[in-house]
Amino acid sequence: MTSWSDHAIWWHVYPLGFTGAPLTAAPEGAPVRHRLRRLESWLDYAVNLGCSGLQLGPIFASETHGYDTVDHFRIDPRLGDDDDFDHLVAQARRRGLRVLLDGVFNHVGRGFPAFARALAEGPGSPAARWFRPGDGAGGFAVFEGHDQLVALNHAEPAVLDHVVRVMGHWLDRGASGWRLDAAYTVPRAFWREAVTRVRRRHPDAWFAGEVIHGDYAAYVTEGGLDSVTQYELWKAIWSSLNDGNFFELAWALDRHNGLLEVFAPMTFVGNHDVTRLASRLTDPRHLGHALAVLFTVGGVPSLYYGDEQALPGVKEERAGGDDAIRPAFPDGPDGLASHGMPVYRLHQRLIGLRRRHPWLVRARTKAEHVANRALALRSEGAAGEVVTLLNIGDDAYRFPVDVSRLSVADSCAGAGGPDEDPALVPAHGWRVLVHRP
Repeated sequence: MTSWSDHAIWWHVYPLGFTGAPLTAAPEGAPVRHRLRRLESWLDYAVNLGCSGLQLGPIFASETHGYDTVDHFRIDPRLGDDDDFDHLVAQARRRGLRVLLDGVFNHVGRGFPAFARALAEGPGSPAARWFRPGDGAGGFAVFEGHDQLVALNHAEPAVLDHVVRVMGHWLDRGASGWRLDAAYTVPRAFWREAVTRVRRRHPDAWFAGEVIHGDYAAYVTEGGLDSVTQYELWKAIWSSLNDGNFFELAWALDRHNGLLEVFAPMTFVGNHDVTRLASRLTDPRHLGHALAVLFTVGGVPSLYYGDEQALPGVKEERAGGDDAIRPAFPDGPDGLASHGMPVYRLHQRLIGLRRRHPWLVRARTKAEHVANRALALRSEGAAGEVVTLLNIGDDAYRFPVDVSRLSVADSCAGAGGPDEDPALVPAHGWRVLVHRP
């Protein structure tokens, strides 16, 4: 059965950074700042890009970066309040955009009220059962060595009840689903019970787990999720382009086909946790190649804000190392530099192609011809086929594949002419072929 998520293309925004909010929360009692409303002036930009949804990073009250939540039921005062959230959802819906929220349910900030009670009342208290024992402060576990992120105890029924209430509360207010942060650290049985309970009232809600490594399919089949983040394909896209090794991408796409037998993964070439694509690629001529793959293979694509402008940004493993990839944006699109518009237009073209072929969400992609620096991909579904040709060599390359029924829909030089040889791709070029009209 087709779901609305089969047509989803997300524009992913990290609101605290995007709106230029301070890096730390204001003192208790400080006035609320209504920065969330700044996103309204960007909604038409997302629609014009071709996106159908707004994927938000953390927006709930936290101590610093949003992933150290202290109140899941309150909008971060640095961003606004309930009225600001309701206004943003209403304006997004008016434009046909759904809203996906970031749920941080593996850990909380040290200022989370139950943790304060656990420290005060001791390890045998009801509050202490909310948290896993460990080597962190107060004898509790923390998330991947981050002392400010206290790990929740997912075997505690009160934690499950809390997560179910939080997800239902914001779905009631108009959200369409959840991206579940650090889903790979939470027991799959917890996710299954949580989303099963939430779906009783919100059967159309969509749940995508952040899974960096591990058994992706199991988080769907055992965890009850709809999707997980496809980090394996993300790495293969930029790595194969940088290394001149398309065998890596072909191998990853074969594994990707196996996942598509079970679910449609959340695909991406950038997000709030990784070096931006424009900085990751060693040759800027290959940015279009990465995008051509993203939009012609199966999955639910997500675009990280600024990548559509080819913004640079390098993630560093240090305090503040995420700042460069989570920058503030101007008040509206008119404040953007003009040199990013060609990449924005390229995104528009490829997203437009994707939306004209919505069956691609569950398409299987076969590598029909593989060489170190040349790759021919054929994506097929019940409604058609799309062929993507990638050449990162220094010479033109004629692909030995059957394109007799196809014509150039888009390429590094735009749509092709009627007399153009669709199988001949220029040096460092790419082409997407579809059936002739």
